[in-house]
Amino acid sequence: MQKIKSLMARQGLKSPQESMADLSPVENLRIPSKEELREMREQPIDPQAEQEIIDSIEEVYFSNDSFDMVQHELEKLPPELNLQELEECRDKLKRQQAAVSKKVADLILEKQPAYVKELERVTALQTNLQLAAVICTNARRQLSVAKEGFTEASLGLLANQRRRQLLTGLLKSLRTIKTLQRTDVRLSEMLEEEDYPGAIQLCLECQKAASTFKHYSCISELNSKLQDTLEQIEEQLDVALSKTCKHFDVSHYTKVQLAYTLLGKTQTAMDQLHMHFTQAIHNTVFQVVLGYVELCAGNADTKFQKMQYKDLCTHITLDSYIPCLTDLCKALWEVMVSYHRTMQWHEEHDKQETTPTPDDAAAAESDELMVDRSYVKKKLEHGLTRIWQDVQLKVKAYILGTDMSNFKYDDFIVVLDVISRLMQVGEEFCGSKSEVLQESIKRQSVNYFKNYHRARLEELRMFLENETWELCPVKSNFNIAQLHEFKFMGQCRSPSVSPSRQPASSTSPPQEEPSLFQQYLQEGNPFEMHIEHKEEETEDVLASNGYESDELEKSVYQDYDSDSDVPDELKQDYVDEQTGDVPQKSVSRETIRSKKKSDYNLNKTNAPILTNTTLNVIRLVGKYMQMMNILKPIAFDVIHCVSQLFDYYLYAVYTFFGRNDMYESSGLGLISSRLRTTLNRIQESLIDMEAGGENAGVHGPTEDRKEKVPSPHLSQMVVLTSSGTLYGLAQRVVATESLVFLAEQFESLQSHLDTMMPAAKKPFLQQFYSQTVSTASELRKPIYWIVAAKAIDYEQMLLMMAGVKWDIREIMSQHNVYVDVLLKEFEQFNKRLGDVSRHVRIPLPVSNVLWEHCIRLANRTLVEGYANVKKCSNEGRALMQLDFQQFLMKLEKLTDLRPIPDKEFVETYIKAYYLTENDMEQFIKNHREYSMKQLANLVNVCLGSHINKKARQKLLAAIDDIDRPKR
Repeated sequence: MQKIKSLMARQGLKSPQESMADLSPVENLRIPSKEELREMREQPIDPQAEQEIIDSIEEVYFSNDSFDMVQHELEKLPPELNLQELEECRDKLKRQQAAVSKKVADLILEKQPAYVKELERVTALQTNLQLAAVICTNARRQLSVAKEGFTEASLGLLANQRRRQLLTGLLKSLRTIKTLQRTDVRLSEMLEEEDYPGAIQLCLECQKAASTFKHYSCISELNSKLQDTLEQIEEQLDVALSKTCKHFDVSHYTKVQLAYTLLGKTQTAMDQLHMHFTQAIHNTVFQVVLGYVELCAGNADTKFQKMQYKDLCTHITLDSYIPCLTDLCKALWEVMVSYHRTMQWHEEHDKQETTPTPDDAAAAESDELMVDRSYVKKKLEHGLTRIWQDVQLKVKAYILGTDMSNFKYDDFIVVLDVISRLMQVGEEFCGSKSEVLQESIKRQSVNYFKNYHRARLEELRMFLENETWELCPVKSNFNIAQLHEFKFMGQCRSPSVSPSRQPASSTSPPQEEPSLFQQYLQEGNPFEMHIEHKEEETEDVLASNGYESDELEKSVYQDYDSDSDVPDELKQDYVDEQTGDVPQKSVSRETIRSKKKSDYNLNKTNAPILTNTTLNVIRLVGKYMQMMNILKPIAFDVIHCVSQLFDYYLYAVYTFFGRNDMYESSGLGLISSRLRTTLNRIQESLIDMEAGGENAGVHGPTEDRKEKVPSPHLSQMVVLTSSGTLYGLAQRVVATESLVFLAEQFESLQSHLDTMMPAAKKPFLQQFYSQTVSTASELRKPIYWIVAAKAIDYEQMLLMMAGVKWDIREIMSQHNVYVDVLLKEFEQFNKRLGDVSRHVRIPLPVSNVLWEHCIRLANRTLVEGYANVKKCSNEGRALMQLDFQQFLMKLEKLTDLRPIPDKEFVETYIKAYYLTENDMEQFIKNHREYSMKQLANLVNVCLGSHINKKARQKLLAAIDDIDRPKR
């Protein structure tokens, strides 16, 4: 009950008694008493009138605001008071009050039962509340007992258990957090051990764990720390990736790739790798060149490190150029072989990981993996060309940074060799033809070669002008393959030397020769091995004192049959005995036997006949071919210069020993039209005819004259006018046969030169061989003809023949004395030939040419002597035949030359004496090899015997007709 009262008091509610007591005193005063109320009820009042009275009450009395009715009424009073009006007003107010009071009283009486009833309910409620308070008190007492007996004991245990579980979870979390806090130490250890996959795996697991405990404030800081650590790992991983560019290690690279795979950055790794390779190339070449520049500069204050690479290359000295280039290529090889091994690793790795995918998740992962693989493969393939292009540009800058025109030949060849090997590396690396390298080395080579060739031609002229044409003693088995300069030909069969002969793709190297990447993949360096090989070459071609050992002397004749130690393309046959040409097949055994019998001075080994100058030219050719072999783009320029070496040597030999104005008058056709054309061409294109003259430098453009060489002059020490030496026969043999030997070497090199010649320029090479090289042996005729013309006194024979009487009337059995004199001349010639051969071996073709010239000249002298006869009888003609037969018989014992040259020339002329008029006319028309004088004499001598004057006139007219076109 108390609580209900307090609740009512809190809400501002009051009991009816209290409500009545709270009325203001005025209102309380106005409340009528019970008697008044009863009276009022008893007073009959009209309800309508009562309502009208209530309605007449001013509205202000019903306001909710605090209202002072007394003040209101007083204010309504007029200024002048009227008692009557006041009383009327008072009565009105009383009526109004009485009506209101009555109305209120009626309402109270009307609500009285409900009030009483409600009051009873409140009382009952108060009683119930008191009962409830007792029940609650008892319940609280019982609850207190239960709390003490049950809740605090049992439920307390449950609460403690729950708290324990929470604390256990917290402890586990705290331990995990503690482990996470200590992870950075382990990560540092793993990075030092280069266990990048483990470090990344650990870091990712820590991040995952940190995200689980992110509700702890300490974890947010740890999470950012782990992210920094992961970035640090990526940086170290990038550094580790860059290390593979110079020294590829399979286990190291495998770790790095696995680490990037865990990060999901396989494609990024490949992009970074290519960037590192590019940087590695730049840094490598810069450091190599910088090292050499600083080494050569000494204590110079120049800040080379701040220079651009291209400018740095210009500071390389000539002495350090080749070592620096070699080291440069070695370093670049290391980068390229690392890239090659990187590609191999990815190919093998892709094969190993190609496995079937069992479920959808794995399939999706496999698809992503295939995309990564495809990207990596394309990137690596594209990178091949890019890496090689960078290498070419760096080497190009180095090549063009130095003027090589003053290099020694061997040094320049080493440069070409190194660049050639580098181009081969490029072809095997990415199938590139290395246009950048070829163009740069071609520029240097053309510049170098022009200067070099000009100097060599001048040097050759000096050699020729100082050459005494003495025999250079070489071994009998000498061939050009034994010279240093031709060693490359033994190697050029291997595809590894000449890049131009490589297959188009480096993926399918020749079966018999492994590629450079196969040879040096694990260790070694192709550039280092190549230079070492160059240093190991040896050469042994000279015979001691011109003679060789007894063993070799015994095997003189075996050399004809054995050429097993000579490379196929360098085998050279002997010159054909009869024609003087180089045969296509090997010479027959009969020819060899003939050579054994007839060749002069076979007690010496049949070593090649050549001079120091010849050897020098051969070496030059070898050097030129080395350059051509290494650098094919300038092959035509080099072959053109090679041809000039041969041209100049041929022209010099002709000028020294073969030029003679008597050729034309001899009528023997000693110089063929082909040889004459060749000599004219050489003179026009190569010989500077104005050099040394008074007008030198006045005529002709300077550029044209730069390409020409002055004509050489024979050394004054060479005497060609002494009959005791057969007019310098030894020197002539050495000079001519050295030229023939040189031509033979050129013939042996033709196939090799042809393979290196550009297709468009091959006709030049063919023309050079057909019109120049093949004419070398043709020089024998004009050169040895001079000896033959002077060795025998043909004029004395003509005088002796003029004193013989030919118009005899009886047949003679004894030949004339001039035949014996002529044969003695030949015997003397044969003896002097033997004397010369003790100093210089005279090959069979040379002795044949000499004998042929002498016999031909002797026979023509006989015909000329017979043509000088004024009178001759049939018996005289028979004597002529007897003389000639005696001459032939004795001559055949002196020489093995068969058939005797111009034998028919003499016999036909002698027998023509017996021809009839008609036959004589036909003879004149058919035999134009005889001079007009000889034919006319034949007609005149026959006059009277069997030709009359008329016939004579007719025959002389026929002779004149033949001679007219020649005039």
